[in-house]
Amino acid sequence: MEPILLSAPQARKIILHAAGLAGNAQFGTGREAVYRLIDQLGFVQLDTNYVVERAHHHVMAARIPDYEPGWLAELTEEGRLFEYFTSDAGYLPMHDFRFSLPVKHAFATQRKLPTRQEINLMKQVLDRVGREGPLMVGDFENDRLEASSGWWDWRPAKVALERLYLDGELMITRTKGFHKVYDLPTNMIPEGTDLTVPTAEEYARFVIRRTLGALGIAYAKEMAWRARYVKGNLVKQELAKMAAEGELLIVQIEGLKSAPLYMLPNQPTAIKLSGEAFILSPFDILNVFRHRLKDFFDFDYQIECFAPAAKRKYGYFSLPVLVGDTFVARMDAKADRKQKLLIVHNLHFEDIDLDEAAIAKIITALKAFVQFNQCRDIEFKKSNNQVYLEAISRGFK
Repeated sequence: MEPILLSAPQARKIILHAAGLAGNAQFGTGREAVYRLIDQLGFVQLDTNYVVERAHHHVMAARIPDYEPGWLAELTEEGRLFEYFTSDAGYLPMHDFRFSLPVKHAFATQRKLPTRQEINLMKQVLDRVGREGPLMVGDFENDRLEASSGWWDWRPAKVALERLYLDGELMITRTKGFHKVYDLPTNMIPEGTDLTVPTAEEYARFVIRRTLGALGIAYAKEMAWRARYVKGNLVKQELAKMAAEGELLIVQIEGLKSAPLYMLPNQPTAIKLSGEAFILSPFDILNVFRHRLKDFFDFDYQIECFAPAAKRKYGYFSLPVLVGDTFVARMDAKADRKQKLLIVHNLHFEDIDLDEAAIAKIITALKAFVQFNQCRDIEFKKSNNQVYLEAISRGFK
């Protein structure tokens, strides 16, 4: 099969459209837009970092102008979404539930065998949830025998709840404070949901289609990453078969020497971008693969909250700023919720020229971001470009 030749700008448009970033409100507004977006991406990564509003809400607010954080919980309670793992923890559409079963099987069978004591505790925990209904870890007495040694040193009841969740014996919802509430799947899965276990080939093809639907254009390694918990998965084998069968297109991008790239045959290619500005989460689908940002956008980005403070170049939690198809800046920000102040520790601009129209779009996005974080004001600490910073600051006076 001859590759489809695309220019770099064409490829960026396809990627941004797949990610829901071709324009503001690409999926509409209101609660249904949340469902449409998650159904498009197949998975929206969840993260607990609360320096600014949490990543899953941030992903939504960047694309849905009237987004309300309570909508995710409502859609979960209605049985239209559920929380579980693909490559990472996140929200998934309920009609994809059967494709979570291989991941649950992998968690249950690929880790170290539990001890008899651990098995008994898991049975007791599961029995109690069955008898009493949804429970939180705080509903179990502190069964720790020794003092905690760190963040991930969970007490036995917490370990049991998490294992039961990963194995598929329990499911979770969240409180408004983001605490997990554990319940039986029979209480959360709507009647009529397909619960048949997919074959290895079905699972691999599902992952391939879902990944390409969200990324627009992708390498094999991104598809393999999405199935990373299922050891011995057939993603790479089925990818080759699907390409040979014409179910996938092989893509070549002008000026990019790379491993083979793939695209779905029904992927829209005649795409216009609105040119608007987007302030994005580090865990946004567009940003989680560093190599893609380099290859397609010439943007060298890495979240630095996992790096030692001395090695951070841009800040603890810098947020990529996109205008049209170009990353123009990264903003290290923190929401001071008591003072209702968004503090921008560092607004670092890339080495590109921005006109007044682009600055105006960034100001609009910043104002929406301040409001989304339930703040009233913004304070800029520093920037590498005082001319741009002063122009943006004037937009808030």
